[in-house]
Amino acid sequence: MNKFFASAAAAFMMLGLAAQAYALPEPDMSPKWTYELKDVMKVEGRQGVCSDGKYMYVSCSKALYKYDMKTGKLVKKNMKPFEKGFSKPVNHFGDIDVYNGEIYCCVENFMDGVGKDIQVSVYDADTLEFVRTFPFNEASGQVEASGITVDPVKGTVWMCSWVGEESGRHLYEYDLDGKYLRKVHMQPVPQWIQGIYYYDGSILMTADDGTADDNEPDHMYRIDISSATNAPVILEKTFTEALKQGEIEGLCVDPATGDLLIHQNRGARIVLGMGKGMYPGYDKEIHEIYRYKMTPAK
Repeated sequence: MNKFFASAAAAFMMLGLAAQAYALPEPDMSPKWTYELKDVMKVEGRQGVCSDGKYMYVSCSKALYKYDMKTGKLVKKNMKPFEKGFSKPVNHFGDIDVYNGEIYCCVENFMDGVGKDIQVSVYDADTLEFVRTFPFNEASGQVEASGITVDPVKGTVWMCSWVGEESGRHLYEYDLDGKYLRKVHMQPVPQWIQGIYYYDGSILMTADDGTADDNEPDHMYRIDISSATNAPVILEKTFTEALKQGEIEGLCVDPATGDLLIHQNRGARIVLGMGKGMYPGYDKEIHEIYRYKMTPAK
């Protein structure tokens, strides 16, 4: 080996050693919890779910419902949530969250897989009546809003996008007054994100990535929050327990029990986010909340 190649090899070796010295540790890609199905509860509404421990709130595309957590009884509903307070017409709720006595909702005008006029609306958790709204930041690149969650530690909200391409590659963070803060690039990117929930330093996301026609299960993914502009996506759970594989939607953790609540729909054939008839054996779509016991993984 001549002197040039010897010195080049030594230089590359030194670079390799330096890269190893400053390399970040590999993220733990294993699930953070284990899950045991406890029960399944039928509900009204097909979009999102959240809970303050005493009540469970369920969103439909154009309605809000409130259930008593102990009895499962429907105690209140708002069938006309879009009548006032919106600068642009909207027709669709995504997944929702509850924080400090208020329900946070991402809303939009949605048709055949296309969303527009995204806004964040806030409703009183006691009455389900409209309180206020704020628009999203178009410069963020988000073009659809499928879910919203509150990070109570930082006092911010996160939104996700069901639509793929650039919009669906990121999660979007705002403060509670509606100021856009940043977006985080997911790596790899889940397909068809439906629900989002902040819990124990992580963001959990449900994705309607199983093909219902082939009886494929949907999944839940996890991102561990940091200040970085990107974050690894970890497969947290595969939902093989569904009574009939259909469309997964929102999610939350019941603060009173620590149980995971997953919103599932079955019976309707969904194309580009819209109902297109029923599967054999069904004359209507069925909406259910699956309750799982969550236990930290060893």
